Amino acid sequence: MHAGAGTAPPASASGAATRAAAASEARAGGLLRATRWTRLALHLLQGVLTIATIYPLTGRDTREALRQRWSQGLLRVLGMRLEHRGEAIAPGCMLVANHVSWVDIFAINALAPAAFVSKSEVRAWPVIGWLAAKNDTIFLRRGSRGHARIINEETAALLDAGCNVAIFPEGTTTDGATLLHFHAALLQPAIACGHPVQPLALQYRTPDDRFSRAPAYDGELSLGECIANIIAAPRTIARITVAAPIATADGADRRTLAARTRGEIATAIGVALDAQT
Repeated sequence: MHAGAGTAPPASASGAATRAAAASEARAGGLLRATRWTRLALHLLQGVLTIATIYPLTGRDTREALRQRWSQGLLRVLGMRLEHRGEAIAPGCMLVANHVSWVDIFAINALAPAAFVSKSEVRAWPVIGWLAAKNDTIFLRRGSRGHARIINEETAALLDAGCNVAIFPEGTTTDGATLLHFHAALLQPAIACGHPVQPLALQYRTPDDRFSRAPAYDGELSLGECIANIIAAPRTIARITVAAPIATADGADRRTLAARTRGEIATAIGVALDAQT
C-alpha cells in the first residue's frame, strides 16, 4: 500500500527532525554564550587598561565620555539594547532609581554618566568593584552615622560641580517586578544643597516587551550566576524611563520626596504600591 500525498511522515522521522532541530539550537546557544563570555572578558580588560593608562592623563569630561562609551559597549557585549523613554537627564541632579541588577549602574552610565552611591560590598566584587571605584562610586558603609555624613558631603560636592549622582533608595535589589520601601535619608544631600532629584525607572524586557528576569541579581544568586543568566538570554532590552526633575528648594521634606519619586517610578514600571509591603 502506497502512502498518499497528504500522509504524515512516520513518527520516527518526525522525532528525528525535532531532535536535530533541538541539537542545532543548543549548539547555536552554546556558541552565543561562549562568544559573549569571551567578548565580556576582553571588554573588562579594555576597561581596566583604559582606567590604568588613559584616565590619569585626562579631565573629568573626557573620563565621563569614555565611561559612557565603555558602558554602551558592555550592554552590547551582554546582548542588551538601551531604550530611553521620557525626559532627558538634567545635569546636577540626584538620580533616584529602582534597583534590579549590577547592570543598572552601566545602563545609567550608558545614558548619562553619573557618580553612584553604592553599598560597600560592591567594592569587593572582582573587576567590576574596581571599575566602579575608579568611576566616582561612593561606597556607603550602612549603619555608620559618621560615614553617612562624609557620604553626604561628597555627594553634595559632586552635585555642586554639576555632576549627576545616582542612588538606589531601596537599598537592595529586587527581581524588577516589585518596588521596595525607599530610604528617605539617601535623598538628604540633594535637599541640603538645593539640587533637584530626578526619578529613573529601570526595566528589563524581552524584544517582544515581556518582563525579563534574566538580569535580576536578587536572593541567593551569585554574581557569576547573574552574569550567566544575562549571557544566556538571546536579547534583552534595558529600558530607562526618565521623569522630570523635582525641585528640592524651600525646605522640601525628604520623606515626601521619597514617596513622590517612588510613586513616579512605580507608575513607569507598572507596580501598584498598595499591593507592596
